Amino acid sequence: MNRPSDAGGAPHPPDEGEQPLLPAALYEAGLPVDLLTEEQRLVLSQLTEEELAVLLDIKSRLDAVEPEVQAHGEIAGGALF
Repeated sequence: MNRPSDAGGAPHPPDEGEQPLLPAALYEAGLPVDLLTEEQRLVLSQLTEEELAVLLDIKSRLDAVEPEVQAHGEIAGGALF
């Protein structure tokens, strides 16, 4: 995953008004990234390769045990995946 970094190699937030770039794998996995806040998107944009792999593995395992038909819902303003 490529992300912007400063001279020291640490990631930095996007410029004012610019959306953080997210790994395509998050979209491909069906995570509701378009419903996230800018702050949440920033956190996801800064995941390491290992963290991203863990997140996608957990999502895959959750998908494997979900019912065939699942109602869509929201709890406390947050989307469920």
